[in-house]
Amino acid sequence: MSRFATIFALVLAMFVLFDPTLRSALGALVGYGLEPLIGFGGKYPVFTLFLAGIVMTGLTVVVRHFFTDYVEQAESQKIMSAFNQELRKARLENNTFKTKKLMEQQPQIMQRSLKNSTAQLKLLPVTMIVVVPIFAWIAVFMTHVSSPIIAVPWSYSVDLNATTVFFPNWVLLYSLASIPFGQVLARSLRYYDFRKRLNELAAGKV
Repeated sequence: MSRFATIFALVLAMFVLFDPTLRSALGALVGYGLEPLIGFGGKYPVFTLFLAGIVMTGLTVVVRHFFTDYVEQAESQKIMSAFNQELRKARLENNTFKTKKLMEQQPQIMQRSLKNSTAQLKLLPVTMIVVVPIFAWIAVFMTHVSSPIIAVPWSYSVDLNATTVFFPNWVLLYSLASIPFGQVLARSLRYYDFRKRLNELAAGKV
């Protein structure tokens, strides 16, 4: 069911993002909620893009945070790194016995790593519920902006609706806001989670 839900979410997202009719319908529907909050009547498109990026990224990061065991993920990555290091060392030393033993253990190591990757994929349908509607609304919103021309350090006149490198300029500006914010928020939540677990260990609760 989780695999079917993931595939269905991806297919649905592709339909919505690339079908103008579906994108416009969904964007208009979501606009009833977002337009009064961060639309500003289309007067400040850059500010709207930054806020939309923060809202969307914040929601998706928070959802992943509550369904991700960062400690287990870190342990799995450490075990995988140590295993690969030992395997490379055994091969360089031409230690066939050790190499054989490590290769016998490889399926269990890979299974643990795959388990973490699968857990992340299971969250994809949930995050798509957040990402696709907001992205659809931004696409609709930008078509109604009366003055989509902004100044940047390398140009005094950039059309946000013009296409650069396969994407409209507003997508690049949107990414400029959402990606760094997402990284900072994710690292902050991960740091908080690790500190909480360490405090529990120190208190003898775990």
